Amino acid sequence: MENNWSIETVAIQGGYKPKNGEPRVLPIAQSTTYKYDTAQEVADLFNLDVAGHMYSRISNPTVEAFENKMAELEGGVGALATSSGQTASTIAITNVCTAGDHFVAIGALYGGTVSLFTNTLKKMGIEVTLVDASLPLDELKKYFKPNTKALFGETIANPALDVLDFEKFSTLAKEMDVPFIVDNTFATPYLCRPLEHGANVVIHSSTKYLDGHAISVGGVIIDGGNFDWNNKKFPEFVNPDPSYHGLVYPEKFGNLAYIVKARVQWIRDLGSYQTPMNAFLTNVGIETLHVRMDRHCENTQKLAEFLQEHENVSWVNYPGLEGHPFYNLSKKYLKGNSGVLTFGVKGGAIEGEKVMNSLKLAAIVVHVADVRTGVLHPASMTHRQLTEQEQKDAGVTPDLIRVTVGIEKIDDIISDFNQALNKI
Repeated sequence: MENNWSIETVAIQGGYKPKNGEPRVLPIAQSTTYKYDTAQEVADLFNLDVAGHMYSRISNPTVEAFENKMAELEGGVGALATSSGQTASTIAITNVCTAGDHFVAIGALYGGTVSLFTNTLKKMGIEVTLVDASLPLDELKKYFKPNTKALFGETIANPALDVLDFEKFSTLAKEMDVPFIVDNTFATPYLCRPLEHGANVVIHSSTKYLDGHAISVGGVIIDGGNFDWNNKKFPEFVNPDPSYHGLVYPEKFGNLAYIVKARVQWIRDLGSYQTPMNAFLTNVGIETLHVRMDRHCENTQKLAEFLQEHENVSWVNYPGLEGHPFYNLSKKYLKGNSGVLTFGVKGGAIEGEKVMNSLKLAAIVVHVADVRTGVLHPASMTHRQLTEQEQKDAGVTPDLIRVTVGIEKIDDIISDFNQALNKI
């Protein structure tokens, strides 16, 4: 990190460096276009010969500051902000896979990601194989094909809360010579930095903890700059790009090849860039990321321990609980276990619905990871479009209630769940 700053300081000071007399706080560049003195300057921009902003569909000063901060926080060489987390997932894959290609993903994923991978990308001619993360390395290798171009996983799976075995899967990616793409949304760079554990590309739904207040939708892709694209497996990188008069990305941009290609091909053509206002709001949220995540982790641990002892609760899932299947991995890779837990109520889904309807402080919301406590029933909501087997693979059972634990006073949170549970 610049100046050897801690991650807490980068969260506040990173990304934006005002010059003498400029605004101390990141300003909103609410402009679609930019003025230049000569025609050649604009031509150089379109030819990718110089850095700068040509149009806010592709880049913007406010969004760039957010991107720079995220690259610093994750320890990457560059970043690209997108209109949503789903867009980040899409571009992360399509930047390396084209029609006829294949990639492998760990089965315990967010439902929207599973739907994207198994339905929409399939329509684009890109095939995915969802694998059981518990399989040994030699078994996992059998799912790779000559046209396999990537390995995808989540640091903390949503909502299964499985913790990614970075050593195992980074080894798998290296041995199969594919980039390891990790969704770090639930962990945030404050709790885990996947690039330090063998990942090559990191993505986030910035809508979640990075924003932290449920007010701005967005996503971000961070390039680790640590994968060699200059090989026969990735012709999209080494073959001349006809849309830029034969440009070859690794030759011109070195270890920035992945993130530059994502911007100047996919963002250029799809236009799914993050808006300046959303980048501004997310940047403000990040300034308190470390403070919020400490409280989220603390509150969730205490609520998990309370639920574990309640007579009307049949099970609790949180990696911070001793004896949890992923307790040791969480200790190995995470600074904290984030702010989401799941649990089941005795009596199943029907009694669980009664509990959700009885909560007063915690709201029923189709959202996760902000300062307010909320609950959701994944099987009938976020994972509704998945098959029964896909739900099972994602760690979703009919009785599962997902709790996004906020940063309110923990006594009030526990009291709310206690009164609701006592009504069944």
